[in-house]
Amino acid sequence: MSTDAWIGGLMESLSGAGATAEQAPGLSPARLIAIDPGAWGVLGEVAARHGCRWVAGWGEDMGESIRINACFEKAGAYLLARTAVPRAHPVLPSHTPVFPAADRPERHTQDLLGVSFSDHPDARRWTRHQAWKTSEHPLRRNFPVSGHPPEKTPPDHQYPFLLAQGSGVCEIPVGPVHAGIIEPGHFRFQAVGETVLNLEQRLGYVHKGIEKLAEGRDAEGLARLAGRISGDSTVAHAWAACMAMEKAGNITAPPRAAWLRALMCERERVANHLGDIGAMLNDIAFSFGFYHFARLREDWQRVSREAFGHRFMMDCIVPGGVAPDLPPRFIAAMRDEARALRKQIGKLMAIINDLPSVADRVRGAGVLKPEYARALGCVGYVGRASGMDSDVRRDAPYPPYDRLQVAVPVHHYGDVNARARTRLEEMAVSFDLIEALLAGLPAGPIRAPWPPPAADAEGLGLVEGWRGEILSFVRFGADGRIARFFARDPSWTTWPALELLIRDNIVPDFPLCNKSVNGSYSGHDL
Repeated sequence: MSTDAWIGGLMESLSGAGATAEQAPGLSPARLIAIDPGAWGVLGEVAARHGCRWVAGWGEDMGESIRINACFEKAGAYLLARTAVPRAHPVLPSHTPVFPAADRPERHTQDLLGVSFSDHPDARRWTRHQAWKTSEHPLRRNFPVSGHPPEKTPPDHQYPFLLAQGSGVCEIPVGPVHAGIIEPGHFRFQAVGETVLNLEQRLGYVHKGIEKLAEGRDAEGLARLAGRISGDSTVAHAWAACMAMEKAGNITAPPRAAWLRALMCERERVANHLGDIGAMLNDIAFSFGFYHFARLREDWQRVSREAFGHRFMMDCIVPGGVAPDLPPRFIAAMRDEARALRKQIGKLMAIINDLPSVADRVRGAGVLKPEYARALGCVGYVGRASGMDSDVRRDAPYPPYDRLQVAVPVHHYGDVNARARTRLEEMAVSFDLIEALLAGLPAGPIRAPWPPPAADAEGLGLVEGWRGEILSFVRFGADGRIARFFARDPSWTTWPALELLIRDNIVPDFPLCNKSVNGSYSGHDL
C-alpha cells in the first residue's frame, strides 16, 4: 500500500468518526496532520485499527498553549499528528490504552510539561522522581535550566511498586546502584523460589535534562549534545540530530559526507554487537568467548580512532557533513579488516555453537512473544528477533542507503538465542555495507556551508542506529538557535520488553536476558 493510500484511508476513518483533522505542510519524511484535541483519543484508536506503529510522542511549550506531537509508522511511511491544549489546563486523551508503547513517553510529557492524559492507566511519576515539586515542570519556558534544586534531593522511597501477593512470593530489589560500572536503574522482582512472576523497572536516575539543555544552542552545539545522549550510539544520535537540522534548513550534506556518516554508523553497529555478544557469553560463564569478542571489539575501535580520531567517533558528525575525512590509506585497510573479522567471528561461532552448555542457556530463555513486540513497537535486533521486519535503512532509505542494498535479518523465536543470531547476521550485513561504502566512496567536499535556518523551521531525522530506529525532532528559534529538541532512543521501546520477556524465567537468567536486550539507561533518561 502506498503512503498516500494508507494515510488517505486513515484520514477518511477519522472523518467518519467525527474527528476534525487536516493535512498540513509536512515534516519530511513524515506527513503532518493537525487534529482537534478532543479527537486525540480517536486518532489513537483509528491508527491502531489501521495497523500503525506508535513511534514517539513529545510536547512543546508554545506560550499560551502546549503542542503535543505523536509519530506513527506503517510500511516505512511516517505520519506526525499534532494538536494543542491550553497551557492553563492541559488535558488530553491518552494513546496508551490502544498503544502500550505510549505509556512511558506520555508519563514523561506529564512530568516535564504538566500535561494530564485523562484516561492513562498509570499516573505515577516516571521521569522526575523527587527532584522537582509536583507544581514544577522543567520543560516549560519559565523553568530555569538549573532548576530550583534543594540542598539534598529526597529519596524516592515511596514509589508505589506493585506489591508482592500470595504465599511463597518474595520481592528481590536490585539496584539502582549496581556492582559493575553500568548506569543506575532499579529492578523489583517478584518471585516464587527462583521463578520470576513479575519484574517492574524504575529508571530515570541519570536524567540529564537533554531537552532543556538543548534550548538556545547553536547547530554545532546541538550536534555535540546529541552525540552524548547515549555514548555507545554517539554516531547515530548525532546523525539523526544533524539530519533534522539539515531538513529544517533545507541543507543537503555532500555525497562524500553521507557515505562517511554511513561508514561510521556501520562501524558503531559492529563494535556494539561484538561487545554485547561477548558480554552475553560472560553472563553464562563462558569466559573464552567473552575474552575473544572483547579483543575483536578493541581492535575494531582502535582502527576507528586511527581513522577518525576517536574510538567511538564522537563529534565526527557535524551540521552539514562530517568533521574528519577518511585518509586514503584506510580504504584498503578497513576493507581487509572487515574481511578478516568476518572470518574470525565464523571460527569463534563454530566453537561456540558446538557447546551444549551454551545452547542450554540461550535457547528458550527470555522469550519476547511477537504480539508483545508489536504492541510495544519494538525495533532493532529486539524487534527483529521477534518477527518485526523493519529497518529505516531499507524501509525509509536516506543517503547513502537509498543507493545500497540493505538485507534485514528477521527471526521469530524471540529468545536470547534469536537476539544473538540477529546481531551476528546484522554484523554480516554491516560488513557487506562497509565494503560497498569503501568501494563507492565519492570524492568531493565533506561539509556544506551552514546558514542559520529561519525562525520556526522544523525538521525530523530518522536513522537506523545499532539498537534500532532513532527519531530526532528540531525546531529553531528566531535567532537561528534551538527552540526545541527531542530525541527518541530505541531503548524507550525495549526496556518495557525486558519486563515481559523475563517472566517465568529463573532469576539467575536475568543478567543474560538483560544483556541480550541491552537497553540504554542514558538514552532513555533524557
